[in-house]
Amino acid sequence: MRIISGKHRGRKLVEFTAEGIRPTSDRAKESLFNILSTKIVGATVLDLFCGSGSIGLECVSRGADKVYFNDKSASSVAVLKKNISILKEESCCAVSISDYKDFLNRCSVKFDIIFLDPPYAEEFGVPALTAISQRGLLKGGGVAIYERDRAFEGEIAGLKKVDERKYGKAYLTFFKAEERAEE
Repeated sequence: MRIISGKHRGRKLVEFTAEGIRPTSDRAKESLFNILSTKIVGATVLDLFCGSGSIGLECVSRGADKVYFNDKSASSVAVLKKNISILKEESCCAVSISDYKDFLNRCSVKFDIIFLDPPYAEEFGVPALTAISQRGLLKGGGVAIYERDRAFEGEIAGLKKVDERKYGKAYLTFFKAEERAEE
């Protein structure tokens, strides 16, 4: 697993290997960052369900100002911290070991980009997106990306599905905050 582009291009990252771990494929990651290319520099990013942190660290490499990482697995976060140390990017990374619900409930930061890659076998994505919407954690003009193993069906109150792409077994679904009417 490597950083694809930016100031850390080509740097090898430590991978977390365990049953059920499924890093985002290089093809999906490269396509994702081609889509997000104009939004990353200066962005505040959340890598929820971060695992080893490859998505958030790619954002760091491409110029994000601050990346927040969260995962409930202490083992995953230990690997993430090694990767942050390898890149010497401690100053722009905030790391939390927490259940996603707890993290979102106490979070007061508004994000330009939120990436959600929960375990495919669990149904954490929709509740996480719902909490993000209800708490107003996605900035106007920001984007939330939900990776899962099937197309997204349904709606999330306050978020609008704006795109969906399939890469191998992974679907990336893109959401933006719906504009709220002035009161």
